[in-house]
Amino acid sequence: MKNVSLWIAQGFGLGRMPVAPGTFGTIGGLVWFGVLLWSGGPVLFGVGLLLGIAISISTSGTAEKVLRRRDPGSVVIDEITAVPLCFVVWLWMRYTGDHQWQGVQWVLGSRAMLEVLGVFVLFRVFDILKPWPVRQIQDLPGGWGVTMDDVLAAGYVNLCVWVGFFGGRLLTGSAGS
Repeated sequence: MKNVSLWIAQGFGLGRMPVAPGTFGTIGGLVWFGVLLWSGGPVLFGVGLLLGIAISISTSGTAEKVLRRRDPGSVVIDEITAVPLCFVVWLWMRYTGDHQWQGVQWVLGSRAMLEVLGVFVLFRVFDILKPWPVRQIQDLPGGWGVTMDDVLAAGYVNLCVWVGFFGGRLLTGSAGS
């Protein structure tokens, strides 16, 4: 069972890439994001997010014990789990705007792909730089520290998306619409 947990924690092999395992884990997170979008609605999306976080905490903690290292670089389930979380504000703004869940086909559209790339880059920046309190939360025991720093990094991404959206509306004079 420990080997299965380690395999999951290492992102089904993505974490064993010889270079940039966190970036490959983030790409895996985009796949997980697509799966959650395919679920068909915000409730299942939310359940998938929470399930992913729970699996990440559990398997990351096991991986630390098996590998005898704190937050090993090969553990990327935290990135995979956090990436869909980076899109929560973006999806919520879209959902509340037209009351329609955006599916995978919408995300693969040309304009949306640029936004997805922007979210991807922002997540990598916050995951690498670890601004306060992202770095500090890594001190939580076991898989909690491994996972929650990425959850907080996703929070920073959502803040940027929110500021970018509303800031753009204020600059274009469409704040009231």
